[in-house]
Amino acid sequence: MNTPAHLHTRTVAIISQKGGAGKTTLAIHLAAAATRAGRVSLLIDTDPQASASQWAEWRQGAPPEVIDSAPPRITAKIAAAAQQGAELIVIDTPPHADLAASKAAECADLVLIPCRPSAFDLAAMRTTLRLVELLSRTAFVVFTAGPPTAPHIYADARELVTGFGGRTCPIVLPDRAAYRHAVAGGQTVFELDPGGKAASEIEQLHMWTCEQLHMSTRPQTPAQQRKTA
Repeated sequence: MNTPAHLHTRTVAIISQKGGAGKTTLAIHLAAAATRAGRVSLLIDTDPQASASQWAEWRQGAPPEVIDSAPPRITAKIAAAAQQGAELIVIDTPPHADLAASKAAECADLVLIPCRPSAFDLAAMRTTLRLVELLSRTAFVVFTAGPPTAPHIYADARELVTGFGGRTCPIVLPDRAAYRHAVAGGQTVFELDPGGKAASEIEQLHMWTCEQLHMSTRPQTPAQQRKTA
């Protein structure tokens, strides 16, 4: 996807055709983790409900920056952000929206598909897998909002995804109250509970994402830690 203008910019699309999978929470925290690591990050909100944009308003200008975009404008927004030095761009998409999902996937270097480890969610996830396969995009399913201590549930879900021809992210983001409390207060889990399990899981996911995108992982400086804690 990258043209010379995008040489140092990587884009991640968060796509799921089923509601309630935690797309916005994942998008917010992935962008925030990149900011926390010292990267210039941007979240593009394509959801008409504008949940990410509302969260950004509650933050009163604190990073990461969030901008909205109609699906046809995603490519132009990415190009403009790349020209201004954006290193990681995360695209949040609405459920049940083929146009937004397709446009986001077309522009992405990596697609993450949040999915709860339940039968209905796993069945619906096949639609998203077919979309990214059609577009020949690198994609991984990220299990979200499941029980924190139920390894057999995730093992069964991984096996099912593999049977569908998909791949899974090794990092799981189980259901934790910290996400709800943080987002409702215009915060991230890094700010609400920097030493908590949710913050650790998001940091692991960010590091893993950087590896998939061949981006260097930067150790956080003490000044950055104080700023984002």
